[in-house]
Amino acid sequence: MTSEFPRPHRLDQIGAGETAVEIEATPEECAALARRFDLVGIDRLAARFALRRDAIGILATGHLSSAVTQSCGVTGDPLPATIDEDFAIRFLPEPEGEESHDDVELDEEEMDTVFYIGSVLDLGEAAAETLALALDPFPRSPNAAEVLRQAGVISDEDAGPLSPLAAALKGKLGKD
Repeated sequence: MTSEFPRPHRLDQIGAGETAVEIEATPEECAALARRFDLVGIDRLAARFALRRDAIGILATGHLSSAVTQSCGVTGDPLPATIDEDFAIRFLPEPEGEESHDDVELDEEEMDTVFYIGSVLDLGEAAAETLALALDPFPRSPNAAEVLRQAGVISDEDAGPLSPLAAALKGKLGKD
């Protein structure tokens, strides 16, 4: 798969110390990523990386900054959002043979792992994946609760754990 936001960085450009890299998506790249992530739009996407070698790979820490517009999952209304996210990513060589990265288990304290092939890291794809993870998975507009209420959907607060049973019991007893 070709990345919509390719920013290759050669491993031989990472020295013994820390290497600073800044990247920013063009308007065309933002539009392509918006299509990929089913967003109304991405106005800005930039990331700062601090790259350094460690015992098992390349450690990348940094900050992602983005301005996006998502759609409300209920009303479809556009919802502008600002993403400011610190990240820590470990780049590791793609496992060979029977070893598969699908089987890698991470503790919750561990950082995201991105595998690479050859001698180049794609920092743009790492930034795109960081953005995708930072997006609100259930964006709701201010009108969403009212629209849901009008459609007959009750809120979690109104539902309570026993409300369906209570309603059924009232119906059987003939009480309102």
